[in-house]
Amino acid sequence: MNHATSRRTVLGALLAGVALSAAPAAPGSPRTPGSAPDRAPAVGPRPRATPQLLLGTYTSAEGGGTGIGTATYDPATGAMAAGPVITGVANPSYLAAHPSGATVYAVDEQDPGGVTAVALSRDGTHRVLGTRDTGGAGPTHLSVHPTGRWLLTANYTAGSVAVHPVRGDGSLGERTDLVAHTTPPPGPGQDGPHAHQIITTPDGNHVLAVDLGNDTVYTYRLDEKRGTLGRVSHAALRPGAGPRHITFHPGGRFAYLACEVDNTAVVCGYDPATGTLSPGTPQSTGTGAGTSYPAQFLVTADGRFAYLANRGHNSLTRYAVEDDGAVLRLLDTVPVGGDFPRQIAFSPDGKLLFAANQKSSTVTAFRVDARDGGLTRIGQALAAPVAVCVLPHPGARPAGY
Repeated sequence: MNHATSRRTVLGALLAGVALSAAPAAPGSPRTPGSAPDRAPAVGPRPRATPQLLLGTYTSAEGGGTGIGTATYDPATGAMAAGPVITGVANPSYLAAHPSGATVYAVDEQDPGGVTAVALSRDGTHRVLGTRDTGGAGPTHLSVHPTGRWLLTANYTAGSVAVHPVRGDGSLGERTDLVAHTTPPPGPGQDGPHAHQIITTPDGNHVLAVDLGNDTVYTYRLDEKRGTLGRVSHAALRPGAGPRHITFHPGGRFAYLACEVDNTAVVCGYDPATGTLSPGTPQSTGTGAGTSYPAQFLVTADGRFAYLANRGHNSLTRYAVEDDGAVLRLLDTVPVGGDFPRQIAFSPDGKLLFAANQKSSTVTAFRVDARDGGLTRIGQALAAPVAVCVLPHPGARPAGY
């Protein structure tokens, strides 16, 4: 079965079950009575927070969660312990934190799609600030602009990208832009565009949107006063590549693209002056013949190693990064210790790597060797219902930016 069709079938089942789950508030309406203040009152110093994991799930899937999961972890041992669930968020399949650390944002992957803001607190009394409409179905990725003033969202099913303003208290304002990916035409086996990711480039000058259905990565420029996206250029991948997720090398001149349909990794050059992305030759994921649905790259902070999550192969591919980011050299693959690693993330200090394993409903942890980039499984797997996203977090700071 074509993977895009498979995903749409699964998503259709999820959307059909949304009415049975905890549905979000109407777009533009807060989930709790009253309105949040623009700025929280000043507070004094507080004890250091325990490192946390925030966990995305599908609330309408069989065996899914009931909201955004939480857990704590030990940075020394990788031991994880489940915490309370942040309820009142439907299908929070992807999460992103505000640069302040005081707010987390979740996509509501359903139809109509939404984005929800949650204020984090040190005592665990996290508060849902409200939900806004994304203008399209099936939002699957979101990111916060480095200024902290704008939230960017990719609507997978609709094939569009949206922008929302971030208010002073971390809540979201009305959508300021919605851009549909109408050209080029869909790739082989696709029924239309499917925006899968949207991020800001390291230089802060451009926004990239990865579209799996169109085999395209779009470059936009964000108007930081109006919150609108102006298209600059687009980079075409080979037909049927199915680009899913792009991650930059810390040098800012190269990025690594996971192509889930043709099971390849692609090194892309990036020109900060023009925003042009130049894809290179597709290369192996190290998972052998067939399609293993590579999901996502991570790159170490020193730029020496890269890792790729492979869902079908249930592994993490390790690459050496050479020539200042221009080359990925395949080293090996490591079993992930779970089934279908949908998303991976480093701890804030880069010493641990966490994998959210969707089909086994687990999160696994690895020690990252700073010398050779080797990965070593540590601790016991954490049970997490339909784990599709793991977001390590140093612990909430007081609200107010």
